[in-house]
Amino acid sequence: MRMFPALPGAIGLGLVMTCTSAAAQQAQLIEAVKAMRQQLDRQQVRIDALERQLGPARLDDLRGKGAAADAAPPPGAVGPVVAARAPEVAPIFESPGVLTPRGRVVVEPSIQYGYSSSNRVALVGYTVIPALLIGLLDVREVKRNTATAAVTFRYGVGNRLELEAKIPYVYRSDSTVSREIFTGTAAERAFDTSGKAIGDVEAAARVQLNAGGPDSAYVIGGLRYKSRTGRDPFQVVTDCQTRCVGQNVTGTGLPLSLPTGSGFRSLQPSLTWLLPSDPAVFFGSISYTRNFTRRDVYRTVLAGQREPLGDIKAGDVLGFNLGMGLALNDRASLSFGYDHSAVDRTRQNGQVIPGSVRVQLGTLLVGASYRVDAHRTVNVSVGAGLTRDTPDVTLTVRMPFGF
Repeated sequence: MRMFPALPGAIGLGLVMTCTSAAAQQAQLIEAVKAMRQQLDRQQVRIDALERQLGPARLDDLRGKGAAADAAPPPGAVGPVVAARAPEVAPIFESPGVLTPRGRVVVEPSIQYGYSSSNRVALVGYTVIPALLIGLLDVREVKRNTATAAVTFRYGVGNRLELEAKIPYVYRSDSTVSREIFTGTAAERAFDTSGKAIGDVEAAARVQLNAGGPDSAYVIGGLRYKSRTGRDPFQVVTDCQTRCVGQNVTGTGLPLSLPTGSGFRSLQPSLTWLLPSDPAVFFGSISYTRNFTRRDVYRTVLAGQREPLGDIKAGDVLGFNLGMGLALNDRASLSFGYDHSAVDRTRQNGQVIPGSVRVQLGTLLVGASYRVDAHRTVNVSVGAGLTRDTPDVTLTVRMPFGF
């Protein structure tokens, strides 16, 4: 009978414990909601900061204007519908993979430095046995330095079309060290020459061929025209190697000043693709450069003499490259790639010039990009030559900024 008076107390204690447990759960839920709201606030602040970095032009491309923003473009459509933007990566190749937004102007100053060295052995004579040479052995070591400062202008005609113009200024210097053996002297001769002038001005157009997306590649077609505004190899004066016409002079056969252009007009169609694969972007391109034939070419030699060369056709170039870009954060990214070009043989009057061979140029490239603000980006790339005819090292710095 004494147990019954204690029963209401036990029930009350149970009710108090149940209420306390419910209050604790409610407090936990409130804390969880607060934490989620804080996370959402932080994300919203980050989104606002990124939108400020993109600027109004990029936001128009992402959001679209009017009803076009809500209409999803059909697969493969190319029209006035706002196109999906290809992902940006650190540029390491000549042609960029991201098109300029509609109505925007991008000015890209750049400077490129290249260094190469090679050894050349010239044999003038004949051999009695493989170990015995009767004649002249000329050993030459050539070191070449090339610096190119350029300004590139890009304009976005539409969401999928951009135009480009590039104006380069080239400075070159060559140092040739040679020693002729079997001439009674062991002294080395140094021959230094240089050249500086405007280079070959280029114009290009690029168009995005498909809509692309997170799981599909972006395909960009391009067409580039290169003039011959630079000083070409046939305009520079050559120190004639044999005895000059009417002159009892024997020279080195080297140019007294260096050219700043190729000497040939060319047209280069290309096809570029970018494939997003979070967190990386894979990209590459293939191109073909067609060099046009020059008619009735003359070469200027020492003492003002002109030597007729006839029709000259520089070898065409087939090129391709592959690479991968990786974003480190909202501002920085890295790119790794390989660029290869196969240069055909040069022809004179329809015939292959003796000694002209096909040349393979392979370069391994590493690049980094850092966004300074919404309008400026610094891009740096370093290339290392993997084949004998490729420059040993190439350093390129670009800083595009838009309006």
